[in-house]
Amino acid sequence: MRFFRTLAVIMTAGSLLASCASNEPVTPAAAPAPASLYTNATPLDLRLSAWPYPYPTKEFKTSLQGVPASMVYMDVPAVGKQKGAVLLFHGKNFSSDYWAPTIAGLTQAGYRVIAPDQIGFGKSSKPNVAYHFDDLAANTKALLQSLGVKQVSVIANSMGGMVGVRFARLYPQTVQKLVLENPLGLEDYSKDIPPQQNDNLLKLEMAQTETSYRRFLQTYFPSWQPSYEKFVEVYVRVQKGPDYPAYATTSVLTYQMIAEKPVVGDLPQLKMPVLLVIGQKDRTVFGRRFAPPEAVKTLGNFPELGKKAQATIPNAKLVPIENVGHVPHVEVPDLFISTVVQFLNQTKN
Repeated sequence: MRFFRTLAVIMTAGSLLASCASNEPVTPAAAPAPASLYTNATPLDLRLSAWPYPYPTKEFKTSLQGVPASMVYMDVPAVGKQKGAVLLFHGKNFSSDYWAPTIAGLTQAGYRVIAPDQIGFGKSSKPNVAYHFDDLAANTKALLQSLGVKQVSVIANSMGGMVGVRFARLYPQTVQKLVLENPLGLEDYSKDIPPQQNDNLLKLEMAQTETSYRRFLQTYFPSWQPSYEKFVEVYVRVQKGPDYPAYATTSVLTYQMIAEKPVVGDLPQLKMPVLLVIGQKDRTVFGRRFAPPEAVKTLGNFPELGKKAQATIPNAKLVPIENVGHVPHVEVPDLFISTVVQFLNQTKN
């Protein structure tokens, strides 16, 4: 793409593409951080080679849009007798490592857990191609086939919710149960968010700063904790390295996937049992910075979106979690695990 060849001349100061999926402004209670906490940190490469994951990783060789690619994943066995397998889909601004407490809880409860980095994210390849939810789903299905796993329950957060919905629609015989945790895609963003050109999105991404990225991530969490700094650290360390232009380009391409590929129309077609776990403080609006002010007022109301989704999905249960934002499994891991395990263990729903 032409815009990729112009990267060297557009690294100017400004704000952030990541906030295209942002929440309400940070409350004054959020403690100010120094200009940089990672001045002396070692840069990371495009595949996050030096970034530790909570469990051993493996690679699955595949392709995206005809380009060879590697999908990195964790495959963690159940503790004791296995009850089943669980597949995890991460969000756009995270990688599979943020599932660490979920993996620990699920394996202790008797479930094998498969947690991939989708192509374009984390330790997986980041080819410069058009991204589609159907392709990510197909690659994940191929991964399961390579592992000899025929059926899974799916847990999906944020953008991963959109991948999870498409995966469940494309492969209904594979998905036993589906957990949607504050998923994007419960509303059609394309109706309110004007289309954006790649060049403009890339300029915004390249203008990111440590401070602006931290401010963005803080909008996901009603109460920012020091442990959440690792999500800022990994981004800043990639930004410090020579591969950041390619990383930023992939962010643009995956933005377009979310913007152009709504999944809300798939919800009525989900036939398996579905659990909606919705943090009630979440007001995330994908593409907020590009939306008309009047549209922003009605978008991202997750308490209401959860209720509408429950009414739309034939066999859905809604569990609202008070005082929690966009990532309940990080904010209240024990409550999230107990809620999900109870759902998975049910023989009738």
